[in-house]
Amino acid sequence: MLVKGVWWPSYFKIHFRTISTKLIRRRMVQGAGTDIMTQLDYRGKLVLAPMVRVGTLPMRLLALQYGADMVYSPETVDKRLIKSKRVVNDILGTVDFVSTDSGTLTLRIHPSEMDRLVVQLGTGDPDLAVQAARLVEKDVAGIDVNCGCPKRFSLVSSMGAALLSDPDRLIAILSKLVAEISLPITCKIRMLPASESQTAIERTIDLMKRIEKTGVKAIGVHCRFKDERPQDPGHWEIFEPIANAVQVPVIANGDIFSLSDVRKLQASSAIHSFMLARAPQYNVSVFRREGLLPIRTIMEEYARTAIQYDMPFHNAKYCLLLMWPSSMGKQYRETLAKTKTYKDLCHHLGLAEFYDDTIRKREKQTAILRQSNPIVTQETGELGSECPYIPETPDHAVVMRQSTSATTS
Repeated sequence: MLVKGVWWPSYFKIHFRTISTKLIRRRMVQGAGTDIMTQLDYRGKLVLAPMVRVGTLPMRLLALQYGADMVYSPETVDKRLIKSKRVVNDILGTVDFVSTDSGTLTLRIHPSEMDRLVVQLGTGDPDLAVQAARLVEKDVAGIDVNCGCPKRFSLVSSMGAALLSDPDRLIAILSKLVAEISLPITCKIRMLPASESQTAIERTIDLMKRIEKTGVKAIGVHCRFKDERPQDPGHWEIFEPIANAVQVPVIANGDIFSLSDVRKLQASSAIHSFMLARAPQYNVSVFRREGLLPIRTIMEEYARTAIQYDMPFHNAKYCLLLMWPSSMGKQYRETLAKTKTYKDLCHHLGLAEFYDDTIRKREKQTAILRQSNPIVTQETGELGSECPYIPETPDHAVVMRQSTSATTS
């Protein structure tokens, strides 16, 4: 059964149990044999940016596998998260946050990412921000506040880039989160435009200094103004002065398409960490120090991961179509776009045997869990229209040309 936001199976009903809240402050370090508290260090990191629809569990796990140090969730609106229940999915081995209104998935987290996962909140209210952060506080490594999204939904809800025009509200949100949440708090902003008395850089630095005083552990900066879009060149020249103006780490975002770009920024500025968005969206192996892998390899790995963790089919197909635009083969893209099930998709990706084997193992696990706990049903809704699955890729050629040339240079 497909649902809004991410995953639910059509061939069985899901087993859930509420997780004990006593277990959650600790992170298990794989191979260490002990539980330890973790504290994110935001310096010297390669980061997967928060991306709606794209930054779900499969993309995050692959980014970490290929070399990212830290991953962000897609923006999660505070009110939706507040109306979600924290449960464990014993079949998939994940922690899920499920809407109590619709029974649909809000967020799915794998234990292996917990010490490197930052949940980005869409919020315009200090109290709601704290309520939402508390729900995930025990399962993630950090909380970020989205202060840069220029989409209408965010602006009319006093979220995202609207906070740049209301800095007092932004400071109130960050201050309350820092005071009441045990995790490191950060925010991601855009550049402020010049005023009659200040340049754009001066205004941006003034805001960053106010943000720094709240006690945040880092500030992400997208080097564009609110009204600028991806096709507009980013303003890399801001990074040197803004990084030198504050003591906390600055995470650079915007037109970073390769590790070569990372090295250029390292050489020309005091930037501490680097956040990539469009490049991993098209080929997540951009984080590999050894260079890009073939896109068919990435598509197969993404599909395997999406199937393994039972992500909603339409969302997975959306991401796969981002990786294979018409310019790379219109007929193959159209073939993928016409698929309506994972089974059909796997046939065209050469993963039919993997799909059948995964489903067989999952059904066996489900049967075992039903024997130990017969009350294991959870009804869910259908995948909503807010998750389109035929994406546009107008800048694919530009992004991948820069990523590929950087790899081979």
